[in-house]
Amino acid sequence: MAGAIISGAIDAGRLSPGEICVYDISEEKTAAYAKRGLRVCQSPAKLAGLCKYVVLAIKPQNFEEVLSQLAGAVSDETVLISIAAGISPSYIKSKLGEGSKVVQVMPNTPLLIGFGATAISKAEPTTQEEFDFACGLFASAGVVEQIDNRLMNEVIPLNGSSPAFIYQLTKLFVDRAQQLGFERECANRLFCNTLIGAAQMMLTTGMDHQALIDMVTSPAGTTFSGLQALAENGFDEAIIKAYDATVRRAYELGR
Repeated sequence: MAGAIISGAIDAGRLSPGEICVYDISEEKTAAYAKRGLRVCQSPAKLAGLCKYVVLAIKPQNFEEVLSQLAGAVSDETVLISIAAGISPSYIKSKLGEGSKVVQVMPNTPLLIGFGATAISKAEPTTQEEFDFACGLFASAGVVEQIDNRLMNEVIPLNGSSPAFIYQLTKLFVDRAQQLGFERECANRLFCNTLIGAAQMMLTTGMDHQALIDMVTSPAGTTFSGLQALAENGFDEAIIKAYDATVRRAYELGR
Protein backbone atom coordinates (compact mmCIF):
# COMPACT_ATOMS: atom_id res chain seq x y z
CA MET A 1 0.00 0.00 0.00
CA ALA A 2 2.87 2.38 0.73
CA GLY A 3 4.16 1.79 -2.79
CA ALA A 4 0.72 2.56 -4.25
CA ILE A 5 0.47 5.79 -2.25
CA ILE A 6 3.96 6.84 -3.34
CA SER A 7 3.34 6.03 -7.00
CA GLY A 8 0.01 7.86 -6.99
CA ALA A 9 1.51 11.00 -5.45
CA ILE A 10 4.43 11.05 -7.89
CA ASP A 11 2.35 10.24 -10.98
CA ALA A 12 -0.18 12.95 -10.11
CA GLY A 13 2.61 15.49 -9.60
CA ARG A 14 1.71 16.09 -5.95
CA LEU A 15 5.20 15.17 -4.80
CA SER A 16 8.55 14.64 -6.47
CA PRO A 17 10.64 11.58 -5.56
CA GLY A 18 13.15 13.78 -3.77
CA GLU A 19 10.46 15.06 -1.41
CA ILE A 20 9.66 11.58 -0.11
CA CYS A 21 11.51 9.75 2.65
CA VAL A 22 10.97 6.05 3.30
CA TYR A 23 11.84 3.51 5.95
CA ASP A 24 11.35 -0.25 5.72
CA ILE A 25 12.94 -3.21 7.47
CA SER A 26 13.40 -4.79 4.03
CA GLU A 27 16.63 -3.63 2.41
CA GLU A 28 15.36 -4.94 -0.92
CA LYS A 29 12.39 -2.59 -0.79
CA THR A 30 14.39 0.42 0.32
CA ALA A 31 16.95 -0.22 -2.42
CA ALA A 32 14.14 -0.16 -5.00
CA TYR A 33 12.86 3.14 -3.58
CA ALA A 34 16.36 4.62 -3.62
CA LYS A 35 16.67 3.79 -7.34
CA ARG A 36 13.51 5.83 -7.92
CA GLY A 37 15.10 8.85 -6.25
CA LEU A 38 13.46 8.59 -2.84
CA ARG A 39 15.46 9.27 0.32
CA VAL A 40 15.95 6.17 2.47
CA CYS A 41 16.03 6.62 6.26
CA GLN A 42 17.65 4.19 8.66
CA SER A 43 14.94 4.35 11.32
CA PRO A 44 11.38 5.62 11.88
CA ALA A 45 12.79 8.27 14.22
CA LYS A 46 15.11 9.68 11.54
CA LEU A 47 12.24 9.77 9.06
CA ALA A 48 10.02 11.63 11.53
CA GLY A 49 12.81 14.13 12.09
CA LEU A 50 12.82 15.00 8.39
CA CYS A 51 9.13 14.87 7.48
CA LYS A 52 6.05 16.81 8.53
CA TYR A 53 3.76 14.04 7.25
CA VAL A 54 4.50 10.48 8.39
CA VAL A 55 2.45 7.72 6.77
CA LEU A 56 2.20 4.66 8.99
CA ALA A 57 1.72 1.95 6.35
CA ILE A 58 2.23 -0.94 8.75
CA LYS A 59 0.25 -3.83 10.22
CA PRO A 60 -1.73 -3.22 13.42
CA GLN A 61 0.42 -5.81 15.19
CA ASN A 62 3.55 -3.69 14.55
CA PHE A 63 2.19 -0.41 15.85
CA GLU A 64 3.43 -0.58 19.42
CA GLU A 65 7.01 -1.23 18.30
CA VAL A 66 7.00 1.51 15.65
CA LEU A 67 5.34 4.10 17.87
CA SER A 68 7.91 3.43 20.58
CA GLN A 69 10.62 4.28 18.01
CA LEU A 70 8.78 7.45 17.01
CA ALA A 71 8.31 8.66 20.59
CA GLY A 72 10.48 11.72 21.10
CA ALA A 73 11.12 12.14 17.38
CA VAL A 74 7.76 13.64 16.39
CA SER A 75 6.99 17.30 17.03
CA ASP A 76 3.81 19.29 17.54
CA GLU A 77 3.79 19.89 13.78
CA THR A 78 4.09 16.23 12.76
CA VAL A 79 0.99 14.76 11.12
CA LEU A 80 0.66 10.99 11.48
CA ILE A 81 -1.34 9.33 8.71
CA SER A 82 -2.34 5.81 9.72
CA ILE A 83 -3.76 3.21 7.33
CA ALA A 84 -3.97 0.38 9.89
CA ALA A 85 -7.33 -1.23 10.63
CA GLY A 86 -8.53 -0.84 14.19
CA ILE A 87 -5.78 1.50 15.39
CA SER A 88 -7.53 4.56 16.79
CA PRO A 89 -6.17 8.11 17.09
CA SER A 90 -6.56 7.81 20.87
CA TYR A 91 -4.18 4.84 20.88
CA ILE A 92 -1.59 6.72 18.84
CA LYS A 93 -1.98 9.75 21.12
CA SER A 94 -1.52 7.56 24.19
CA LYS A 95 1.92 6.60 22.87
CA LEU A 96 3.06 9.88 21.33
CA GLY A 97 1.21 12.55 23.31
CA GLU A 98 -2.32 13.88 23.49
CA GLY A 99 -1.42 16.80 21.24
CA SER A 100 -0.44 14.54 18.35
CA LYS A 101 -2.03 15.24 14.98
CA VAL A 102 -3.57 12.09 13.50
CA VAL A 103 -5.33 11.33 10.21
CA GLN A 104 -6.93 7.91 10.08
CA VAL A 105 -7.32 6.28 6.66
CA MET A 106 -8.93 3.11 5.33
CA PRO A 107 -7.75 2.61 1.73
CA ASN A 108 -8.18 -0.51 -0.37
CA THR A 109 -6.04 -2.53 -2.74
CA PRO A 110 -7.53 -1.12 -6.00
CA LEU A 111 -5.43 1.91 -5.06
CA LEU A 112 -2.62 -0.10 -6.66
CA ILE A 113 -4.13 0.48 -10.12
CA GLY A 114 -5.51 3.98 -9.56
CA PHE A 115 -9.07 2.93 -8.68
CA GLY A 116 -8.95 3.14 -4.89
CA ALA A 117 -11.88 4.00 -2.66
CA THR A 118 -10.51 5.59 0.50
CA ALA A 119 -12.32 6.56 3.70
CA ILE A 120 -10.54 9.23 5.75
CA SER A 121 -11.06 11.18 8.97
CA LYS A 122 -9.05 13.53 11.14
CA ALA A 123 -8.49 13.96 14.84
CA GLU A 124 -7.86 17.26 16.58
CA PRO A 125 -5.66 19.27 16.53
CA THR A 126 -5.02 18.41 12.86
CA THR A 127 -5.72 21.51 10.76
CA GLN A 128 -7.90 21.57 7.66
CA GLU A 129 -4.87 22.37 5.50
CA GLU A 130 -3.04 19.33 6.86
CA PHE A 131 -6.10 17.16 6.38
CA ASP A 132 -6.49 18.39 2.80
CA PHE A 133 -2.89 17.36 2.07
CA ALA A 134 -3.60 13.85 3.38
CA CYS A 135 -6.78 13.64 1.31
CA GLY A 136 -4.82 14.68 -1.76
CA LEU A 137 -2.34 11.83 -1.33
CA PHE A 138 -5.12 9.26 -1.67
CA ALA A 139 -7.13 11.20 -4.25
CA SER A 140 -4.12 10.73 -6.53
CA ALA A 141 -5.13 7.08 -6.92
CA GLY A 142 -8.92 7.01 -6.62
CA VAL A 143 -11.87 8.54 -4.81
CA VAL A 144 -11.77 9.80 -1.23
CA GLU A 145 -14.69 10.06 1.19
CA GLN A 146 -14.42 11.97 4.46
CA ILE A 147 -16.28 10.19 7.28
CA ASP A 148 -16.83 10.61 11.00
CA ASN A 149 -13.85 9.34 12.96
CA ARG A 150 -16.21 7.22 15.08
CA LEU A 151 -17.05 5.11 12.02
CA MET A 152 -13.54 4.15 10.94
CA ASN A 153 -13.96 0.55 12.09
CA GLU A 154 -17.46 0.30 10.65
CA VAL A 155 -16.27 1.45 7.23
CA ILE A 156 -13.78 -1.41 6.84
CA PRO A 157 -16.28 -3.91 5.35
CA LEU A 158 -17.53 -1.24 2.93
CA ASN A 159 -14.24 -0.47 1.24
CA GLY A 160 -11.27 -2.06 3.01
CA SER A 161 -12.29 -5.72 3.11
CA SER A 162 -14.99 -5.66 0.45
CA PRO A 163 -12.62 -6.30 -2.49
CA ALA A 164 -11.93 -9.74 -0.98
CA PHE A 165 -15.67 -10.39 -0.61
CA ILE A 166 -16.21 -9.38 -4.24
CA TYR A 167 -13.34 -11.60 -5.39
CA GLN A 168 -14.86 -14.51 -3.46
CA LEU A 169 -18.26 -13.94 -5.10
CA THR A 170 -16.62 -13.71 -8.51
CA LYS A 171 -14.64 -16.87 -7.91
CA LEU A 172 -17.82 -18.79 -7.08
CA PHE A 173 -19.60 -17.62 -10.23
CA VAL A 174 -16.61 -18.23 -12.50
CA ASP A 175 -15.88 -21.63 -10.95
CA ARG A 176 -19.49 -22.69 -11.51
CA ALA A 177 -19.51 -21.39 -15.09
CA GLN A 178 -16.33 -23.35 -15.80
CA GLN A 179 -17.92 -26.50 -14.38
CA LEU A 180 -20.81 -25.99 -16.80
CA GLY A 181 -18.48 -25.75 -19.79
CA PHE A 182 -17.41 -22.11 -20.12
CA GLU A 183 -13.82 -21.16 -20.84
CA ARG A 184 -12.60 -19.64 -17.56
CA GLU A 185 -11.28 -16.35 -18.94
CA CYS A 186 -14.46 -15.81 -20.92
CA ALA A 187 -16.58 -16.32 -17.79
CA ASN A 188 -14.30 -14.01 -15.81
CA ARG A 189 -14.55 -11.23 -18.42
CA LEU A 190 -18.32 -11.50 -18.57
CA PHE A 191 -18.78 -11.39 -14.82
CA CYS A 192 -16.17 -8.69 -14.12
CA ASN A 193 -17.49 -6.38 -16.80
CA THR A 194 -20.97 -6.94 -15.43
CA LEU A 195 -19.66 -5.83 -12.02
CA ILE A 196 -18.25 -2.67 -13.60
CA GLY A 197 -21.50 -1.94 -15.44
CA ALA A 198 -23.64 -2.62 -12.38
CA ALA A 199 -21.45 -0.31 -10.28
CA GLN A 200 -21.84 2.45 -12.85
CA MET A 201 -25.61 1.96 -12.85
CA MET A 202 -25.63 2.40 -9.07
CA LEU A 203 -23.40 5.48 -9.21
CA THR A 204 -24.92 7.33 -12.16
CA THR A 205 -28.62 6.54 -12.63
CA GLY A 206 -29.90 7.95 -9.36
CA MET A 207 -32.00 4.81 -8.88
CA ASP A 208 -32.00 3.09 -5.52
CA HIS A 209 -30.79 -0.47 -5.15
CA GLN A 210 -34.21 -2.06 -5.04
CA ALA A 211 -35.31 -0.26 -8.20
CA LEU A 212 -32.24 -1.56 -10.00
CA ILE A 213 -32.94 -5.09 -8.74
CA ASP A 214 -36.52 -4.80 -9.99
CA MET A 215 -35.28 -3.63 -13.40
CA VAL A 216 -33.50 -6.96 -13.86
CA THR A 217 -36.10 -9.18 -12.21
CA SER A 218 -39.18 -10.38 -14.09
CA PRO A 219 -41.94 -12.03 -12.02
CA ALA A 220 -41.27 -15.77 -11.85
CA GLY A 221 -38.36 -15.33 -14.28
CA THR A 222 -34.77 -16.56 -14.16
CA THR A 223 -33.41 -13.76 -11.94
CA PHE A 224 -36.38 -14.13 -9.61
CA SER A 225 -35.54 -17.80 -9.18
CA GLY A 226 -31.90 -17.00 -8.48
CA LEU A 227 -32.76 -14.34 -5.90
CA GLN A 228 -35.19 -16.72 -4.25
CA ALA A 229 -32.45 -19.37 -3.97
CA LEU A 230 -30.13 -16.79 -2.37
CA ALA A 231 -32.80 -15.88 0.18
CA GLU A 232 -33.64 -19.51 0.96
CA ASN A 233 -29.96 -20.26 1.60
CA GLY A 234 -29.27 -17.37 3.94
CA PHE A 235 -27.43 -15.02 1.58
CA ASP A 236 -28.57 -11.82 3.31
CA GLU A 237 -27.76 -13.17 6.76
CA ALA A 238 -24.31 -14.31 5.62
CA ILE A 239 -23.47 -10.87 4.25
CA ILE A 240 -24.56 -9.15 7.46
CA LYS A 241 -22.54 -11.62 9.53
CA ALA A 242 -19.48 -10.99 7.34
CA TYR A 243 -19.89 -7.23 7.82
CA ASP A 244 -20.26 -7.54 11.59
CA ALA A 245 -17.38 -10.02 11.95
CA THR A 246 -15.07 -7.64 10.10
CA VAL A 247 -15.99 -4.72 12.36
CA ARG A 248 -15.69 -6.86 15.49
CA ARG A 249 -12.16 -7.91 14.51
CA ALA A 250 -11.18 -4.29 13.96
CA TYR A 251 -12.16 -3.48 17.55
CA GLU A 252 -10.24 -6.53 18.77
CA LEU A 253 -7.11 -5.35 16.94
CA GLY A 254 -7.55 -1.91 18.46
CA ARG A 255 -7.48 -3.38 21.94
